[in-house]
Amino acid sequence: MAIERAVDAGAQVGRDMSLDTARRVLRIEAQAIQDVLARLDASFEKAVDVLYQCKGRVVVSGMGKSGLIARKISATLSSTGTPSFFLHPADALHGDLGMLARGDALLAVSYGGETEEIIQLLEALKRLEMPLVTLTGKPRSTIGEASDVALDVSVREEACSLNLAPTASTTVAMAVGDALAVSLLERRGFRHDDFAMLHPAGRLGKKLLRVEHLMHAGEALPKVATGTSMAEVFHEMSKKGLGMTTVTETDGRLVGIVTDGDLRRLMEKYRGATLEMTAGTCMTRNPQTIGPLVLASEALNLMEKRKITSIVVVDEKNKALGVVHLHDLWTLQLI
Repeated sequence: MAIERAVDAGAQVGRDMSLDTARRVLRIEAQAIQDVLARLDASFEKAVDVLYQCKGRVVVSGMGKSGLIARKISATLSSTGTPSFFLHPADALHGDLGMLARGDALLAVSYGGETEEIIQLLEALKRLEMPLVTLTGKPRSTIGEASDVALDVSVREEACSLNLAPTASTTVAMAVGDALAVSLLERRGFRHDDFAMLHPAGRLGKKLLRVEHLMHAGEALPKVATGTSMAEVFHEMSKKGLGMTTVTETDGRLVGIVTDGDLRRLMEKYRGATLEMTAGTCMTRNPQTIGPLVLASEALNLMEKRKITSIVVVDEKNKALGVVHLHDLWTLQLI
């Protein structure tokens, strides 16, 4: 029993130490970001200007852990409207230099500023007249001095207990990379539609889809006139398979809808005489509508709140453009 208690006590001490370590690491990294925030100045604005004015691609490069951060920065740039790709500096020196072209800009990540592989790229950058922006902890280094803009991402200490492994420094570099990407996003006027276009298969992209891209429109739109007989209304509803039809004026303006539920209630009330009526006398007037630019996620929330399975999409003149069905939105897995 004594041995078991000793083992349990040792395990508890280990857990406490792990929590202490985690808190220390997070404090150091949080402080490192606060420090770089305090240092932000006009050089950051200049870096944004350089990258914004780039007519080609923003090529991001770095070695080792800095290379991993560079890959992430490049991915963030590409997904937020700034064409970008990652170039491994060693690969560039062995044939991939041909990936660079006039009009591109290089964003280098090198904490020490003396990465030999990047230094060897400097001559090629000059030849191609490519501007260089660097994230470095040593602005007075070889790479820093050669840069059009050198952003100071230095840290007081690494979060590693040995003060060796890149931890706080990589956190700061990534954060500043994010700051550059978001600043460029805003400078370019990048909007929800742009984001959705670049993320068509992802959950975020689906949430940003507009109903105009999902609605049943054209020949797929169930539509009848106010004077249409209910026999023809049945046929239109069955043909289009949405469990409803719009009812419109001759100019296309929406005046009502007829749903499966409406039909059941009418047949119970009139005991079969419904077939002798017209769409105009059976329809539900002033149905719920939405505009074509409403997000699919907003349409889903509205339909679930109102407990309806279809909603009509109309333009500013209330002309019926299409119908969005609840099942279409469920299949997108927006939630």
